[in-house]
Amino acid sequence: MQTTVTFKKIDPSDPLKSYVRKKLDKFDKMLDSPAEAYVVLSVEKIRHIAEITLVCDKLNIHAKEESESMYSSIDTLVDKVRAQIKKHKEKIKRHMSGKKKSLTDTAEFIHAGDAFALDTTVFDDLVMETIDTKPMDIEDAVNEFNTGRHAFFVFNNARTEQLNVLYKHNNGKLGLIQPRG
Repeated sequence: MQTTVTFKKIDPSDPLKSYVRKKLDKFDKMLDSPAEAYVVLSVEKIRHIAEITLVCDKLNIHAKEESESMYSSIDTLVDKVRAQIKKHKEKIKRHMSGKKKSLTDTAEFIHAGDAFALDTTVFDDLVMETIDTKPMDIEDAVNEFNTGRHAFFVFNNARTEQLNVLYKHNNGKLGLIQPRG
């Protein structure tokens, strides 16, 4: 890795340069192609600031860290950059794997009499609830929805005899979902 260390408002020191290079050389194993790192070390009053811009192929990372010690600023900065590189590599790995899952792919529906039951082994954090829907007019459903604390209200429309859903928009107005036909 090609590393450039710049000092601002601080005397240049070889131990700091070698410490930064030693820490950044560990990233060579993590990165696929050669990288360039531009490190700026500066002091403002009692704050020791370490800043890095890392450029590698399609990866551009910029991070800044400050503390009361230059060495601790560098250590924290290196940890931040390591986390960003890992996050980028995981993102690439997920994208390139081709194993994209959607809700319809992972949900396994099992026919149980007249109702469909969801296989709960697929979703650990899925809570199944059953509701009794009463036939009512839209006006009655709006009144019932306004008295409750739920995000939506499911009811049977008395006129169409179909299942409808009332919900509240972000702008405060109510929305009604009803099937076509």
